[in-house]
Amino acid sequence: MRALQFSAVNQLAIVDLPEPHAGPGEALVALRAAALNHRDVWIKAGQYAGLKWPCVPGSDGAGTVTAIGRGVDSEWTGREVMINPSFNWGGSERAQGEKFAILGLPRDGTMAEKIAVPLSQLSVKPDHLSWEEAAALPLAGLTAYRALFSRAALKPSDRVLVSGIGGGVALFVLQFAVAAGADVWVTSSSAEKIARAVALGAAGGFDYTRAGWATQAAKSLGPFDVIIDGAGGEGFGDLIDVAAPGGRIVSYGATRGAGPALAMRKIFWRQLSLLGTTMGSPADWSALMEFVALHRLRPVVSGVFPLAQAGEALALMERGGQFGKIVVRIA
Repeated sequence: MRALQFSAVNQLAIVDLPEPHAGPGEALVALRAAALNHRDVWIKAGQYAGLKWPCVPGSDGAGTVTAIGRGVDSEWTGREVMINPSFNWGGSERAQGEKFAILGLPRDGTMAEKIAVPLSQLSVKPDHLSWEEAAALPLAGLTAYRALFSRAALKPSDRVLVSGIGGGVALFVLQFAVAAGADVWVTSSSAEKIARAVALGAAGGFDYTRAGWATQAAKSLGPFDVIIDGAGGEGFGDLIDVAAPGGRIVSYGATRGAGPALAMRKIFWRQLSLLGTTMGSPADWSALMEFVALHRLRPVVSGVFPLAQAGEALALMERGGQFGKIVVRIA
């Protein structure tokens, strides 16, 4: 079968690999589409924990079950499915356990024509989603759902700020919060991305590169009850400044590195909650699938590339030129 393979730092190629087989309790999925995440870029650059070479990247995928292993109901054969990339979460809803892993490293991922995964990682694809949309949902959608609902405990009356709109998780947070009835605002360095966010239901946005944007936001709107951030970096202090008393700031990443020294007096005096989050539990996944089906939500797909051009898709993500998910069509 054809697959994208990383053989060393920044070394990648489309190669022929042996076809996987479904073991006990597993299903073999012929993938129709997969999607990129920032972790694929970091793995390619050799900047991710637990690296091994060679490896097949990819955490997101959707396709059709073509074979099953021992102990799997034969009715699964032929079903159109999506893959939950959150493996071995563990027994606590509070946080992942020691054996937690994300599909795509160390286990070979979805940038291949076929993949064998435990049946427990599969869900039937919602009928309103295309293959590309279904492939775009799993990792970023799960991360966004847990950040917004399990960690921030969103209420319809909340005012929400989503930083760095344009990436997959941020866009899902926007879509989910709007669907839940919240008042949602965004930040970006791009006026075009803010305008596109407004078209998706955001009330407006702020250019985080402009000095004093946080002061302007607080004066014009008032503070935010929930802030969802995946950037960190020097701008994190601004997020503390626009948080409402008793507000919740949820961090799911640090693409801009470590932030400044925390303004501890502001945090304790205003009773702020700083919450970390990573991926999601099986319960989060089930709730995500129900939420997407109920609200007929469609992931924003920035671009679609054939598997042969997966390197170009990765380059687009490295440039940060996407608005939404970058999808690779497998078949």
